[in-house]
Amino acid sequence: MKTSTINPSTHKGETSRQDIYTRVTERIVADLEQGVRPWAKPWNAEHAAGKITRPLRHNGTPYSGINILMLWSSAMAGGFAAPIWMTFRQSMELGGHVRKGEKGSLVVYANSITRKETDEHTGDDTEREIHFMKGYTVFNVEQIEGLPVHYYAKPEPRFHPVQRIEHAERFFASLKADIRHGGTQAYYAQGSDTIRMPPFEAFCDAESYY
Repeated sequence: MKTSTINPSTHKGETSRQDIYTRVTERIVADLEQGVRPWAKPWNAEHAAGKITRPLRHNGTPYSGINILMLWSSAMAGGFAAPIWMTFRQSMELGGHVRKGEKGSLVVYANSITRKETDEHTGDDTEREIHFMKGYTVFNVEQIEGLPVHYYAKPEPRFHPVQRIEHAERFFASLKADIRHGGTQAYYAQGSDTIRMPPFEAFCDAESYY
């Protein structure tokens, strides 16, 4: 018995698969152009009201691979602290509904199947491995209303507060900047002339905060 692998370019789903590749690549490139590295956040969503940092499916199963980066990126863009994501249909099955106007996030599913074929000339059996990929849309639970209450639960933060740096505190206090804490993003809001930061305890260490 012979075993071979079909080149992805020979599979009829190539157009769809290439579209998924393009969308994933464009999302990561857009983040990089804005100076965002979705795989390396200096703060931890666990301390910003999120349950854990790794994205979860509706049944609690963690996402893996590129989906982690994609959903981290979507969470940062949307300001979501909750780690749970689900499809439109799953939200309905759980008694909820996606709010009108909410934009979903792309996740991908990749796998392979093995097909046995018999050579009509030699009679030899050949196993061909066919790879496939498909994309689908999910929503963060903060975009969904009416779900069972435990999907919205925000457990007490579990952390050991890091020590603030005294001289850095004095320096920033002297600037009299309006620094507001909350959420999962760090940025300067020009309109209100304020600095927005995740909670101090959310950062991996004091240096990352300052």
